Amino acid sequence: MAESRGTFGSKLGVVLASAGSAVGLGNIWRFPTEVGNNGGAAFVLIYLVCVFIIGMPVMLSEFVIGRSTHANTATAYQKLAPGSWWRIQGGIGVFVAFIIMCYYVVVSGWTLYYCFESLKGSLQHTAEDPNYFSTVFDSFVADPYLPVVFAVLFMAMVHLIIVKGVQNGIERFSKLMMPMLLLIIGVLVVCAFSLPGTEEGLRYLLKPDFSKLTASAVLSAIGQSFFSLSIAMGCLCTYASYFRDDTNLVKTACSVCVIDTFVALLSGFIIFPAVFSVPGLEPGEGAGLVFKSLPYVFSQAFGGMPVMGYIFSLLFYMLLFLAALTSAISIHEPVTAYLHEVHDMSRRRAAVWVSVVCMVLGVICSLSFGVLSNVKLGSLGIFDCFDALPSLILMPLGGIIISLFTGWRMDRKLLNDQLTNNGHLKFRFLSTYVFLLKWVIPVAIGLVFINQFV
Repeated sequence: MAESRGTFGSKLGVVLASAGSAVGLGNIWRFPTEVGNNGGAAFVLIYLVCVFIIGMPVMLSEFVIGRSTHANTATAYQKLAPGSWWRIQGGIGVFVAFIIMCYYVVVSGWTLYYCFESLKGSLQHTAEDPNYFSTVFDSFVADPYLPVVFAVLFMAMVHLIIVKGVQNGIERFSKLMMPMLLLIIGVLVVCAFSLPGTEEGLRYLLKPDFSKLTASAVLSAIGQSFFSLSIAMGCLCTYASYFRDDTNLVKTACSVCVIDTFVALLSGFIIFPAVFSVPGLEPGEGAGLVFKSLPYVFSQAFGGMPVMGYIFSLLFYMLLFLAALTSAISIHEPVTAYLHEVHDMSRRRAAVWVSVVCMVLGVICSLSFGVLSNVKLGSLGIFDCFDALPSLILMPLGGIIISLFTGWRMDRKLLNDQLTNNGHLKFRFLSTYVFLLKWVIPVAIGLVFINQFV
């Protein structure tokens, strides 16, 4: 099986593909929202600690599990612990990726739509009413056809990349798109620093006020680090199964965490100066910030320079679209690999099944904002149910299982061999790493898990 599977062809491809998996809407959309809702710079500091104390060890565990087995997520745990209950995590990972893909394609379709609207100049509306774009967005998502069209277009792009395989599809695309994404971020940061709200925005993001830090904010920081790095979605484990045996897992995990954190922080450098440049807007606008508030900001922030507003708006939504696309590919891949290897389908046929079924369910998720808005499970609509199941239950549970499995169940020699490439590399922190996995990380994730319900 190992010889018949695809592999990444270069070290750069490994880092960029893995970083593309982690860098997504969680960095550019969710991170600024969490910072705004939790007091700014103090939250950022806690988040950084969580990324490298909690996120990176779990990511490294997924790399070890994937690379040591060279198998899809579902099969990997069965190989390492045959016949035991630990193998349930393999199934959880595939199921999480499948459920997330169903609603992620809807939100990603919104980013594609806003790219087109930015290109047309429709987001350069000069109305004084800051609620204008909120009305536009609500009308768009409630439409029974338009969001579905853009979701289908987005899924088609993901599908075309997936069917080309690991090297010709995922790796080649990552090498092209990730540098483009980083370039756009750099340009946007320069533009944002020219806005009148730059000083106040940077102060909010970089000057901690620990009086605003609450226990809930600390737990949110743990959850954000977890979500941002795409942990327990089956993505990282699947990508690691395509790593070559000489891949430096520790260095790769460090590189991915640095790139992911870098993108999240730069997103804050883009958004907060823009928000503070327009009177009346608050950094804690919530999830509607990107699609409801920022179009108004972009149309107002540059005053007598509408061309700058146009460029800023277009580049920002291109950035959001690229981030959504790189993550969507990594979410699609675990399910495709599972069908391809476990159910003996050709890769093309497996990808078609995943794309079609996820798109059908995605249409239902999209319609939950309009014609199906009255269909609810308790207080949650259809879209919210697809979002809540993985993020509130399955991902935290999966993170705990991954940590405990690597720390308690995995053979210590195998773990050391993977981290050192059979003794060719040095890893001096094995005991600390295992201690974190056994005790610290499960407790931290468990607190987040409980906090979701409290």
